[in-house]
Amino acid sequence: MSTERRANGCFVCGPDNPIGLKVRFRMEGDVCVGEFTPRSEHMGYDQVTHGGIQFSLLDDVMANWLWIQGIQCFTARAEIRYREQLPVGTPVRLESRCVRRKGRLAMMEGRIVRLDNAAVVAEAGGSFMLRER
Repeated sequence: MSTERRANGCFVCGPDNPIGLKVRFRMEGDVCVGEFTPRSEHMGYDQVTHGGIQFSLLDDVMANWLWIQGIQCFTARAEIRYREQLPVGTPVRLESRCVRRKGRLAMMEGRIVRLDNAAVVAEAGGSFMLRER
C-alpha cells in the first residue's frame, strides 16, 4: 500500500477524513511546508485556536518531512513552545526541518508562522523513530 493511501485518514493531512484539517504538505528545498487557516471549530476559547490543534499541525509537518521522502516514521517524543495566541481565521504557514539523524531516529524542528505579520506562533522539536523496511 502506498504512503499516501495509508495516510488518507490522517486527522491533519488525510483527504478522506471527514473532520480532518486537510493540510497539503510539500517540500521547498529542505523545508516541508503547508498552509492552514483555523476555523471556529478549532477554537479553544475566546476566538483562539486550541493548543492541541496547533500541536497536531506541528507533529504532522515534522513527520511529513520524512513521509514525503518515502521514510515511514512515528513520533517518539515531542515538545512544544507556544509563543503567542493564534486567532481563529488567521492564515499560517507550517514549516519543518530535519536537524539531524542518528541511527533510527530523526530529530526534527517545526514552527507555525502567521502569514499576516511573520510572527512565530509556536515551535516544536521532536524525535521520530524511522521504521525499518
